[in-house]
Amino acid sequence: MIVNQQIEHWLTAQKNAAESAKRPFVTLSYAQSWDGSITTRAGETLGLSGTESMKLTHQLRSLHDGILVGIGTVLTDDPQLTVREWSGANPQPIVLDSHLRMPPTARLCQRLDKNCWVLTRLKNDSGFDGKADIITLEGDAEGRVNLREALNLLWEKGIRTLMVEGGSQVITAFLKAQLADALVLTVAPTLVGGYKGVGNLELGCKSQLPQIRPLYSQMLGDDLIMWGNLHYREPVLS
Repeated sequence: MIVNQQIEHWLTAQKNAAESAKRPFVTLSYAQSWDGSITTRAGETLGLSGTESMKLTHQLRSLHDGILVGIGTVLTDDPQLTVREWSGANPQPIVLDSHLRMPPTARLCQRLDKNCWVLTRLKNDSGFDGKADIITLEGDAEGRVNLREALNLLWEKGIRTLMVEGGSQVITAFLKAQLADALVLTVAPTLVGGYKGVGNLELGCKSQLPQIRPLYSQMLGDDLIMWGNLHYREPVLS
């Protein structure tokens, strides 16, 4: 379990150092193939993590106050977002859902321990009757939930650490907004040639690209685990 211990100690140190930000410390965590694909095509599920890597994912969940995915992940995977392969408390489930497409039958709406928080731009006047808390926020220039407003609200609700598992649009949005602080990446020993985990960041030059430093890596089972802090050389214009 030495890799798990290394990552836990590193992550704990980063979270403690970031408490003055007044927004949750954000960790991106997902699995991809060697060519950067997370699935064959958008809207399909492809399990890439090995057994040991999946345990690490559940350990990471236990180390965060909240866990966030986009509505696309809910519609495709119907996840539970619980800690099942590791000992620890379940994080607060949170879904980014700008157009309030959350199905009341989703497993996140059947949880007995925590009501899912659904962050949307729309008021709940559509008759949604699922077991979830609908939270209306301002939209950004692209008509999606404003991530900075969302993080401010989560901070006010006691979320100090947030794990973002995907999908691609959500991962890309956090990187574009420079709101991701750390990355834990599982690289599976396979080639997919499919849908990438990080989309177009719409950056004009190399100096604007997010940097990962220091960068750590170690094998875990058959997978390569890479982790480090995310740094942004030029601040995004708000």
